[in-house]
Amino acid sequence: QVQLVESGGGLVQVGGSLRLSCAASGRTFSNYVAGWFRQAPGKEREFVATITRIVGNTYYADHAKGRFTISRDNAKNTVYLQMTNRKPEDTAVYSCAAARRIVGSSRSDDYDYWGQGTQVTVSP
Repeated sequence: QVQLVESGGGLVQVGGSLRLSCAASGRTFSNYVAGWFRQAPGKEREFVATITRIVGNTYYADHAKGRFTISRDNAKNTVYLQMTNRKPEDTAVYSCAAARRIVGSSRSDDYDYWGQGTQVTVSP
């Protein structure tokens, strides 16, 4: 079992920046691919970014490219999502996830463990 706890959410103005953290416990975090997903009210969960276990190869959804950066510190068992140039449509609950796989994935079904999520609200 892997437990994931997100933090860092809150209210940010349009154009502002925010960094989310996801702390993992329970198993060796470096054995897991990590990903960030988000879900806005009334919408389905959507992929944001993913990062591989050791090398740290990354892959982003189109809406995140150029604005968001995913990174991880395996020594701290933590994955981060740095978000810049926020837009109102970025308002959502952001969740991190971990997967027992080698290659990163944009499919939520590929992930085995999920955090509870943290609310991010972008105000005009």
